[in-house]
Parts: sequence; structure tokens; C-alpha cells
Amino acid sequence: MDIYNLCVIPDIMNDAIRHLDQRFKALRPLVSTTRPPKGWIRAIRNALGMTATQLAQRMGVNQGRVSELEKAETTGQVTMLSLERAATALGCRLVYVFVPERPLAQMVEEQTKQIIEQHLSSVMQTMALENQTVKNSDPRCKAMADYLRNPTSKSEIAAYERKAMVELLRSPKRLWEKP
Repeated sequence: MDIYNLCVIPDIMNDAIRHLDQRFKALRPLVSTTRPPKGWIRAIRNALGMTATQLAQRMGVNQGRVSELEKAETTGQVTMLSLERAATALGCRLVYVFVPERPLAQMVEEQTKQIIEQHLSSVMQTMALENQTVKNSDPRCKAMADYLRNPTSKSEIAAYERKAMVELLRSPKRLWEKP
């Protein structure tokens, strides 16, 4: 199911997802890129043939600070400001971005389906334990049970899933709440 085509997603959310997914598409190959063992600063500095003292001069700090900075990068304790200063001194540009491992639209769709499946499973388990029909006042529960009890076709189940997805996406923040 194409999340972009579900008209109930607030337009601003749909536009944001589509826009970000388009921007991330070019960056997705970077997800598999790992930081060099001794960090990007040292790797680039060494590749350029630049000493720590030379980098320190370009940054306006002492050589000991460059060593601290390189160590802080490898331990994850470096600041954005320090990385930016080092990048500039190395003739690089620091790019800070979260790159989703898969499209945001896919993440929303998967989360929505997971919630629907959990809800369906819960309703069916309750029905089986109580050996009764759904008496819940929530018409969605009744519809779920009806579809699951007598699924006449895959298209009916798909239609139910679409209705449930539409309902969930009316308030997308519900997708990320802990049960």
C-alpha cells in the first residue's frame, strides 16, 4: 500500500515525508558507511599528508588539542563545533544528517501495519478465550472480527487493513506511543 496515496494523512505530513524521502534517496548509500577506526579527522589528515601540528596551526589550537579532538571523535565525545572547525581546517565541509535506513513512508506504513496486526491479534485472542463475538462498542473491533471470522477474499482483508490504516493515520502520533 502506498502511504503517499492515503488521503487521510495530513497534507503537511504527507508533503514532509515525500520531501524528506526524496532528499534521503541520494544519501541512502551512506547508511553503510562506517567511520574509520581512528576517526575521519585523522584519516583525512593522514591522507592529505598533514601532521597534527600543521592541523593545529590551521585550527588555531595547540597540537595536544588536535590529539584530544581525534580521540574524542573515536569515543563519540566530540562536539559539533569541534568537528566543524576541524573540517574547515582540513578543507572539508561537515555534513550533519540523519539518514533513515529505509524510506520514512515505509517506516510509517510498517508501524501502522504492526499496530493493526497487534490489535487484530488481541481482539481475536479475546474472542477465542471468551468464545464469543465482539461486544466492544468500537465498530472497528466488530469489523475486524467480522473480516477475520469470514474472510471471503484477500481483497476484503486488504480493504479492512486500508480502513484501519486510514483511521490510525488520522492521528499519526498514535503510531509511536508505547502500548
